[in-house]
Amino acid sequence: MKIKIIALGKIKEKYIKSGVDEFLKRLTPYCSVEITEINPLEIKDENLTDKVLLAEGEKILSCIKPTDYLVTMEIKGKEFSSEEFAQKIEELTNSGTQEIVFVIGSSCGIGKNVSDRANLKMSMSKMTFLHEFARLILIEQIYRAFKIIKKETYHK
Repeated sequence: MKIKIIALGKIKEKYIKSGVDEFLKRLTPYCSVEITEINPLEIKDENLTDKVLLAEGEKILSCIKPTDYLVTMEIKGKEFSSEEFAQKIEELTNSGTQEIVFVIGSSCGIGKNVSDRANLKMSMSKMTFLHEFARLILIEQIYRAFKIIKKETYHK
C-alpha cells in the first residue's frame, strides 16, 4: 500500500516536524508514505476565496492519478473512530487499491473541484485544527490503523 499526503503549507514548528518524522519512520514496515507540500495562494480579497481555492485545487489535482483513492479532510466529512479508520484502510487494501491520497487544505479549506473528486470526505473532529496539527494527527492515526490491522500492541 502506498499513501500520499498532499498538504497546503509547510510545517514551521520543529516539535511538530519531529513528531511527523517519528511516525513516518514507524510507518516504514507497513506502507510507503509520501508527503507533497503545496504552497497556498495568498488571498488578498475575501471575495476571491472560492477562486483561489479552485486554483489551489488545480495544483492538488495535478498530483493525483485517476486510479488513486482520494480522501479529503473536510469539517463536514465523515468522522471515524480509530478502529473504523483501520477497517476502512484494510477494506481499501483488500480491494486492490494501490494508493490512498489524503488532502489537507489551507486555513480556508479546499476547493470544490478537489472535494468533488474525493472518494471519501473525512473529518478528524468537529473541532478545527491548525493544518500542521492535522498532518501530525493524520499520520499518527494512519500508524495506529496499521497497528490495529496487524493486531499489534499500541492501540488502547
